[in-house]
Amino acid sequence: MMDFRANGKLLLTGEYAVLDGATALALPTKPGQTLHFEPGGEQLHWRSFDVDGVCWFESILAPPSFSIQSCSDAATGERLVQILRAAQQLNPDFAPCGVATTRLEFSRHWGLGTSATLIAIMAAWAGVDAYLLLEGTFGGSGYDVACATAPGPILFRRIAAGEVQVKPAAFDPPFAAQLQFVYLGQKQDSREGIRRYRERAGQMDPTWLDAVSQIAFECMAATQLVDFESALCEHERLVADVLGLPPVQSALFSDYWGTVKSLGAWGGDFVLAAAAGSPEETRKYFQQKGLGVVLSYEELIGMRFM
Repeated sequence: MMDFRANGKLLLTGEYAVLDGATALALPTKPGQTLHFEPGGEQLHWRSFDVDGVCWFESILAPPSFSIQSCSDAATGERLVQILRAAQQLNPDFAPCGVATTRLEFSRHWGLGTSATLIAIMAAWAGVDAYLLLEGTFGGSGYDVACATAPGPILFRRIAAGEVQVKPAAFDPPFAAQLQFVYLGQKQDSREGIRRYRERAGQMDPTWLDAVSQIAFECMAATQLVDFESALCEHERLVADVLGLPPVQSALFSDYWGTVKSLGAWGGDFVLAAAAGSPEETRKYFQQKGLGVVLSYEELIGMRFM
């Protein structure tokens, strides 16, 4: 038997810019995804369970080509085969037979890294480089794969395809109790977000990338909530200028007394709400707007410090 686990992720700073080499501040989340494998038989029986224990995907595959024998969802099955074959290209000896079971520790609609955690645990299972497996499948900067195995916040920079720089981030905000994560209920397609960014941005100005990178260090250095909020607002302005979109706060939460920042692809998934005063008042504000998933820093990230 073999067991693997990966953390989920949130990108605090550097959305979009991280694709072009900006330094980003990323946070591994407490909930993640696990993979349990029991070898045996002549086929690979795959089962995926959501956070509620419901099997949301099941397939039977025939190694070594991983041809689909049966499948509960064609699109998911094709994506799984793509990952298995990409792993096999990196490790020709990888042709497992048995029962593979994945279990999510967060809702698969939340955008905390259902795909990235899968890449990380499958790379560990196949004994291959996770970043190369990512390049051969989903693509992206790789910050989410870096979060998958990180014990705490990280500074991430993409140098080239499959080549990244990951450093521990001294992010341990004394105002963590004033930070809340709010799920907007609109899971975003990261690849679609990247496509829009590319169409709008083209070749990025190094000065813009440097400015975004600097905000990661400003967030780490902030000891007062007001300084942290100022850095977040500047980040929203920089990204809004490139995307040609209004920041989420001006679009949806203009009457909020603190600061709201998009996390990851703009338009959905989670936002960060930072405000002085009672965290319960923040929770009540968003719940009154119909947003029921409001998680504290401790609940989602924890107080892990590297």
